[in-house]
Amino acid sequence: MRSAAPTHPSDPTDPIDPTDTAALTALVPGAIELAHRWASAGEGAGDAATERLGRLLEDRAGLDLAVAFVDRVARPEDTGVAARELAGLPAAAAGSFLTAGDRLLLGVGQRVARLAPGVVVPLARRRLRQLVGHLVVDASDAALTAHLARSREQGYRLNINLLGEAVLGEREAASRVARTIALVQRDDVDYVSVKVSSLVSQISTWDTPGTVARVIERLRPLYRAALAHGAFVNLDMEEYRDLDLTIEVFEAMLGEPEFADLHAGIVLQAYLPDAPAALERLIAFATARVAAGGAPIKVRLVKGANLAMERVESQLHGWPVATHDSKADTDATYVAMLERALRPDVAPALRLGVAGHNLYHLALAHLLATSRGVADAMDVEMLQGMAPTEARAVRETVGGVLLYTPVVARADFDVAVSYLVRRLEENAAPENYLHQSMVAGGQDEARSRFEASVHEAATVSREPRRRGEPLVRHGDEVLTFENAPDGDPAVAAVRERVRAALAAGRVEMVGALGGDAGAGMGSTRVAADGSPAAVPHLGSTGEVDGVVERARSLAPTWAAAGADARVAVLSDVANRLEAAREQLIAVMAHEAGKTVGESEPEVSEAIDFARWYAGSAAGLADVGGEELTFEPVAVTLVTPPWNFPVAIAVGGVLAALAAGSAVVMKPSPLAARCGVAVARHVRDALAAAGHDPDLVQVVQVAEDEVGRHLVAHDGVDQVVLTGSLETAELFAGWRAGRDGVGGPRVFAETSGKNVLVVTPSADLDLAVADVVRSAFGHAGQKCSAASLVILVGSVGRSRRFHEQLLDAVTSLRVGVPDDLGTGMGPVVERPGGKLLRALTTLEQGETWAVQPREVAPPAGHEEWEGRLWTPGVRVGVQPGSWFHLTECFGPVLGVMRADTLEEAIAWQNAVPFGLTGGIHSLDAGEIDRWLAAVEVGNAYVNRHITGAVVQRQPFGGGRGPRWGRVPRPGGRRT
Repeated sequence: MRSAAPTHPSDPTDPIDPTDTAALTALVPGAIELAHRWASAGEGAGDAATERLGRLLEDRAGLDLAVAFVDRVARPEDTGVAARELAGLPAAAAGSFLTAGDRLLLGVGQRVARLAPGVVVPLARRRLRQLVGHLVVDASDAALTAHLARSREQGYRLNINLLGEAVLGEREAASRVARTIALVQRDDVDYVSVKVSSLVSQISTWDTPGTVARVIERLRPLYRAALAHGAFVNLDMEEYRDLDLTIEVFEAMLGEPEFADLHAGIVLQAYLPDAPAALERLIAFATARVAAGGAPIKVRLVKGANLAMERVESQLHGWPVATHDSKADTDATYVAMLERALRPDVAPALRLGVAGHNLYHLALAHLLATSRGVADAMDVEMLQGMAPTEARAVRETVGGVLLYTPVVARADFDVAVSYLVRRLEENAAPENYLHQSMVAGGQDEARSRFEASVHEAATVSREPRRRGEPLVRHGDEVLTFENAPDGDPAVAAVRERVRAALAAGRVEMVGALGGDAGAGMGSTRVAADGSPAAVPHLGSTGEVDGVVERARSLAPTWAAAGADARVAVLSDVANRLEAAREQLIAVMAHEAGKTVGESEPEVSEAIDFARWYAGSAAGLADVGGEELTFEPVAVTLVTPPWNFPVAIAVGGVLAALAAGSAVVMKPSPLAARCGVAVARHVRDALAAAGHDPDLVQVVQVAEDEVGRHLVAHDGVDQVVLTGSLETAELFAGWRAGRDGVGGPRVFAETSGKNVLVVTPSADLDLAVADVVRSAFGHAGQKCSAASLVILVGSVGRSRRFHEQLLDAVTSLRVGVPDDLGTGMGPVVERPGGKLLRALTTLEQGETWAVQPREVAPPAGHEEWEGRLWTPGVRVGVQPGSWFHLTECFGPVLGVMRADTLEEAIAWQNAVPFGLTGGIHSLDAGEIDRWLAAVEVGNAYVNRHITGAVVQRQPFGGGRGPRWGRVPRPGGRRT
């Protein structure tokens, strides 16, 4: 039976061909017999490295020690840090896999490492390279030449994968391509693999067409070199979000006339349910290409080895895990795909690389290809050094084996850490064939799993797990809180909806908010979502009195409505916001200058606030028990900011409504349209439930005596503000003379001058990535942004950290917010005052590592004139200096250098704001010391320091950033 084609963008138009289960089942006995023969041939024939790896995969404690050694001793740039980590390793666990001699060396090294780190650490690292040299090959010319020659003599071909530093900027990306081209130009290299994510930096999944164009420009010279030297280029991939991008790049490159004769390949991962549809797409492409006179293509079929990261990404964003739920489903998909590709009608156009170490699956593929007469269109591929005795046995039967071989420069050996850790963890998993082949009884389980994979190949799900489906809750469902999933840019339909909303939002609107509400706003790009609601501009104190009187007249009815009524309204608001997700993104882009990457999660936060406060409203019914009763205040003035114009507006308005208060909202003039959009959905929900929509009124007032009259009004019971510390002090002063309980009742979240500390124990590549994201997300205009990074000890002298930081910063794509490829958007208004000083003027002792400059906007986007600036990095910031202590709120990062962690903490705490702070260190002791001493409301460890997630990551600062008794929005209900 032919299954209906899913709606994933990689699917072909026609349904997926059914799996020929009968043909597969008939081959199962022979495949089992052949696999056993291969396994028997390897018994007792292994070398020392193979036996050591086998013992390692059997022993969890030994594996943990090996991973710790690789990560903590081989990776750190600072030998002192590496020595400290070496001394602390649990050496007893080494007994299962190290020889007596290596255990002796480890014990001696641990005892003297702290005394002579400059001697011991290099020796330990050299021994590690020797121990894993069969897994990761030295890229130096002499060593690589010898390895290639030896492999050819043994009858193997090699697929070379060049490892390198994390690609955070265009310098490293260009260098990786150049070094790969140099490999292709060697006479002894005829096959290389490269990932799209290593070809360009700052990839935006939202901007697939733009990213494809950038990758093609970088990839074209490599393909030309391969064509000239007769080499094969394979496009690798790791993450689900790269699936569509990689296929589109592959098809676009091979569609260019000059590459019609180039033999090239691409990887597909069977643990993705989307993979069979992607294979159908590639079969169709290859068939058409060959029919037009072009060369066949190749698909390298793997099971997938990035499961941990896929799970992390799904949890962070609220998405389903992209992969199959079980290893059994992965194996069944693998079988279905090899059956589909190894057909006589497919083989002339598509060659299959059957990659893996499961001897049952390799045997099945070999027998299937032979029985169908397409053995010449199939390669068996295995990992360098993982199972050499089995590889020899397979080679003798099938005639050749292609070994996937990572190579790395000796000086850059630490970059092989992630590869080694991933491979060791993957192959030590209980469901993995290599692990099963090493343990007692494992072969029986492996055989049973193999038989099941054949049986289930025709029925395993081929529906994509990630489809971009929103979370909609009704009734009592809202009382069980669940975070809204972010829009998923890996789903083409989601990308298209956002692109269309941005395009529709490019409607010129000057003063469209009615009356003088647009005064001072300039030309504002807004979403074309129907007639814009007018915002009354209150030009007199009498008009202010009218708005407040209207709110007070409605307040008693709303207060008496009860918790159930408020829950119903707020839960409806959440669903309305979800339905308007793309339109809200467009409003934020065109008015507030927010990129899609920044505004998308903000909409999720707004939805979360609606559901969170719905639950909070329900909880208020039980507050106080029999002795206390909750009495709502009548009127709350909410004044949200321009930098989070949707989420914070929703949070403030709905928190007040949940507590039974009527609301007057005065959005920032720089984001008035965003405030209107928020209020419209809240007002619509109120009206739909039979309540007066004027329970939420949106107004604009000038910052004069009329504005003061609103803030200080006797009829306004409390003010909820997100803004500067100066504004909070001003509001509190205006309300200081008020009578009644609670005094001024100004509740404010205010300024931030935030610091991220990096110690020598950090993963430097990860630290750079998080520093850049923290400093320049939303052009540095988040109150939680990292304005300073303090480098401790040797990090301040690290050439690698310095070059990676500058590479990443200078590679940021500055542009207008409706360009999906923009990495950093505009500042909200022309810089002046403190920000202009930060962008243009250095203080004593400082120099520009990256000097900011103003950028002209593209034609048709003149509204951003004067607001586009490249990011800046100023080094040599001195303790106590102006930039050290002053909040500047823009795309400028200051770099300080401290001798010790304690000095860094002192400088961090000297800043008169305690909103957020972070540390990058893999040393548990350092982390504990920092957490005990740092004075911040939100402390982040080994991650970026911006962002808030309701319930999971509630937000709120201590010291300067809070005014009044402000709980953490979205925090624990008490």
